[in-house]
Amino acid sequence: MRPRKTENRDLPPGMYRRKRVRANGKVWEALYYRAPSGKDIFLGNDLTKAKLKWAELEAKATPAELTIMKGIFDQYALHIIPKKAPRTQRDNAGELRQLREVFDSAPIDAITPAMVAQYRDSRSAKTRANREIALLSHVFNIAREWGLTTKENPCVGVRKNKEKPRDYYANEAVWQAVYEEAAAELKDAMDLAYLTGQRPADVLSMRKDDVEGIYLLVSQGKTGKRLRILLEVDGVNNSLGTLLERIKRRTSNHLSPFFILSANGKRLSWEMLRNRWQDAREAAAARALSEKQPELANRITQFQFRDIRPKAASEITDLADASLLLGHSKESITERVYRRVGAIAKPSK
Repeated sequence: MRPRKTENRDLPPGMYRRKRVRANGKVWEALYYRAPSGKDIFLGNDLTKAKLKWAELEAKATPAELTIMKGIFDQYALHIIPKKAPRTQRDNAGELRQLREVFDSAPIDAITPAMVAQYRDSRSAKTRANREIALLSHVFNIAREWGLTTKENPCVGVRKNKEKPRDYYANEAVWQAVYEEAAAELKDAMDLAYLTGQRPADVLSMRKDDVEGIYLLVSQGKTGKRLRILLEVDGVNNSLGTLLERIKRRTSNHLSPFFILSANGKRLSWEMLRNRWQDAREAAAARALSEKQPELANRITQFQFRDIRPKAASEITDLADASLLLGHSKESITERVYRRVGAIAKPSK
């Protein structure tokens, strides 16, 4: 018998790859099954689905590696996670590492709700455990779509750990203390985050060509939500319009299309922003301590860049306006998670 080609040795018997180089230089690849009759049957481009079709054609059970969670996790990491937003990909990678430690060797049909609950209770990081179980649930749903199991999702109905939303609010004293110590590009990022109410990643990705007429066009990376934020009223720049003009003047010598740039014209990454933030926060806290304001220093050390988004939501009077700016489909999310100051009330007399 002729030995199998090296490139097909990871495939079940009878399955093989075909490759062609297209005119644009890209390699086209597909999977086929060589039936006993000699007929070649197209199985598609997805290895997981191709193996399932192969199993049907061979009238055999699902390939062994796809009945164990390790193989299913591998396929999920290969085919599903890369389609998600960059931040979600990073989060999922960490969550998957935790899940693998417990479930990697388990057959998919052996996992029960009791096992998922036990995993929940064993995790010291309660909030992270909730995210990990949510990911495990999605893995199960995808496995069901792939035909790897017909069992009910064991995560359904399992209680989540109670979560308390972060309630930190950066008041004006904290904001001003950090702002005064911030580099010019960090000040730009703080102001842009506050006036737009957007997530840090979305602020850093804002470009000068996102300005269209009297609007700043925003596409949220996490949700895909699209917004048009006004830059002027009756022909006069509002605070955001004025800020963008200021940033354009500061960065006019640089060719980069992004708003938030370093002194040498390089687009600020999240790591660069985080380092500048930490430097400014530490300097502000040290200054507060030198001025014998330990309570202010303590508040400053708790201030995170991500707290700017809820600060914006908290300082917009109308809840509906705040929810719209943040891109929430439900005002209850804005109210419960992002509004971190109490409502204004009048005294009884």
